[in-house]
Amino acid sequence: MKYILVPFILVLIAWLQEILDQLLFGGMWNLPMGSGLPWWGLITAPFSHSGFPHLFSNTIVFLPLSIFVLSRGLRDYIAIWLFVLFLEIPMVIFWPKISHGLSGVVYGMLGYLSFIGFLEKRPISILLSVICICLYGNSLVALIPIFSPVGVSWIGHLSGFVGGFLAALATFKETRKS
Repeated sequence: MKYILVPFILVLIAWLQEILDQLLFGGMWNLPMGSGLPWWGLITAPFSHSGFPHLFSNTIVFLPLSIFVLSRGLRDYIAIWLFVLFLEIPMVIFWPKISHGLSGVVYGMLGYLSFIGFLEKRPISILLSVICICLYGNSLVALIPIFSPVGVSWIGHLSGFVGGFLAALATFKETRKS
């Protein structure tokens, strides 16, 4: 777990952005992604939040899920980020609302961790999947539009979850080759 600091550095970036936003810009310096916004919003959106409660709720789930994924390797962690960002491209092009926050990546990690054990069929991987589903499975209901709270980007969560599933497939196939 030599990469354990990676998620903490990423969260630190998000916290610094939010602190600067609140102190200097009164909460108006958001860096979301969305239709008609600059393309770099895809990269900045995970680090931008709508306030400290939003950032805190993402942080407390992001860190443990990151550690679970990093226990499998940095390659898998990077794969999740890449698939999640890639699947956000159509959302930015076609979805009329803006979105930001770490929750898309959180759902990506949850999607990855939910499926990797069942793909690999190894006891430790299955245990990791079961633990994640038991701990965070109740949040999967937010992937369904009618159950997602108003103002929450269910489409961002869903694209993140699918991105995590695709990362699990990609890393599983890569593991089988070696």
